[in-house]
Amino acid sequence: MTEFISNLVGNNQLATVIMSIFPLVELKGGIVFARSAGLDFFISLILAYIGSTIVFFPIYFLLNPILNLMKKIKWFNKLAVKVEGYFNDKAEKTLESQTSKNIEKGKSKNSILLKQLGVFIFVAIPLPMTGVWTGTAISVFLNLKFKHAILPIVLGNFIAGLLISLLCVICLAFWSIEVLDYILYGLFVLVIIFLIITIIKVATNKSSK
Repeated sequence: MTEFISNLVGNNQLATVIMSIFPLVELKGGIVFARSAGLDFFISLILAYIGSTIVFFPIYFLLNPILNLMKKIKWFNKLAVKVEGYFNDKAEKTLESQTSKNIEKGKSKNSILLKQLGVFIFVAIPLPMTGVWTGTAISVFLNLKFKHAILPIVLGNFIAGLLISLLCVICLAFWSIEVLDYILYGLFVLVIIFLIITIIKVATNKSSK
């Protein structure tokens, strides 16, 4: 997998950035690829972090306008409503996970800090369905302003990057570099599986908020 991507792009640094931009793959795939391709700890982390973080800006500013435009087009109206409902549900669940822990401490359910904490934790945990793409969409549907949304995204993404980078170090300490290539294969399989699951969830979502 690593050799194929390297040959396809022709430059491992550029390939790391490009991979990190893609949804679901994001930072996780970028770092694993970079380390498997022989890039060092800090270069891998920085390049993957840059690629995965820059998508915050177009998603934050364009998500709602694109969905609103789609809702005006007959062929795309139902899809837009379902996508909107899906992310509304994700936003509510993210907020509820923090509300149950902090409401007793006197924090309002509509607290900006509570919303930021939920987004931060969501992005910081490096799982296939977490990351800047979904985290930014959640912040949009939590109605977080730009200045409130960007901090938990960039910090959460950095923490996720550190965790993945450290896991790569541990793997390389016990096994050969080829194990990272196997992990990359596994990650792409998970991406396909979770992409199918996401499509099914969006298609079957009945929320129209």
